[in-house]
Amino acid sequence: MLELRLHGRGGQGTVVAAKILADALCSEGKFVQAFPEYGVERRGAPVKAFLRVKDDVVYERSKIYEPDHIVVLDPTLIGFVGIADGLKKGGWIIVNTTRKVEELGFDSSFRVATVAAKEIALKYHLGSESSPIVNTAILGGVVKILKLCSLKSLLDAVREGVPRKKEENVKAAEESYKKTKV
Repeated sequence: MLELRLHGRGGQGTVVAAKILADALCSEGKFVQAFPEYGVERRGAPVKAFLRVKDDVVYERSKIYEPDHIVVLDPTLIGFVGIADGLKKGGWIIVNTTRKVEELGFDSSFRVATVAAKEIALKYHLGSESSPIVNTAILGGVVKILKLCSLKSLLDAVREGVPRKKEENVKAAEESYKKTKV
């Protein structure tokens, strides 16, 4: 079983990102679970979402304490919440940032990748300058790095899973997939 934990802030689409990724994986025959953990449930507050994926039925029903990989939609959470808590050695931390990996300060036992999701989201007018919605933009990079599903499955799930600006969200995911280097 593969387990992911996503960290973001309310309004960035963290929960929707987990659901879209789960839908993409499900379309390829995987068994999945995606669910949120809310804090104070308001825009801007820290939010976690979890995703489990397996080749057969997922029976586990708890939040994920020792994820295989972590996705960070809001880099301001680094140092504010325990982003890497419980992360398995060798796991990926995929961060929405244009900063260099070395500047992020993560332990060398983890692999770290960056995706310029904010810039891509703003290019396609997803959210506003002060509150970009980066979920679909980071998912392209996540799929490229972790090789969880095909790009086509992701784009189909994005098209199905976002409420508005469907093609802009698809373009954001596709651009991030193409620009992410592993």
